[in-house]
Amino acid sequence: MARACATYAADDERTDPFKHALQRYKYGPDVSLAPALTRLMIRHCTLEVSRYDLIIAVPLHLSRLRWRGFNQALLLAHGVARRFGCLLDPFALERVRATDPQVELDERARRRNVAGAFRVSSDRRVAGRRVLLIDDVYTTGATADECSRTLKRAGAVYTDVLVLARAVLH
Repeated sequence: MARACATYAADDERTDPFKHALQRYKYGPDVSLAPALTRLMIRHCTLEVSRYDLIIAVPLHLSRLRWRGFNQALLLAHGVARRFGCLLDPFALERVRATDPQVELDERARRRNVAGAFRVSSDRRVAGRRVLLIDDVYTTGATADECSRTLKRAGAVYTDVLVLARAVLH
């Protein structure tokens, strides 16, 4: 991963209204928050989004997608791609293995948890491309790093990461 940009640094305080909104969005699930959160993400983004050839959202495993009903990162990615006129490929990167929820894991466990969990559906989709990977939360970077390595092996020139929130571990 070359660069990462986060809209907001969330801490562990229970009174944080942004954290509550993010939890409602992700676990509520309250998808009606997606447009406002996407606008917030775009407003505070320091990356030059128009220079990317391809936008990819961190994928969910099919079992998690069925349970949640939507991919929260993909909804954000749709809004970013639409705003900047960039190509979004929701099928370029796949999560091929169900992973444990990362929220209770330390950094080493998170890295083990996502190791080998992703694959590129076809190298042609990413080869020679400058990729912007979008996710909702960046905590240790384990997921972003694993996705970036997977995309690089498939021929991506580089991968930068845009997230809604950077979580702070205490």
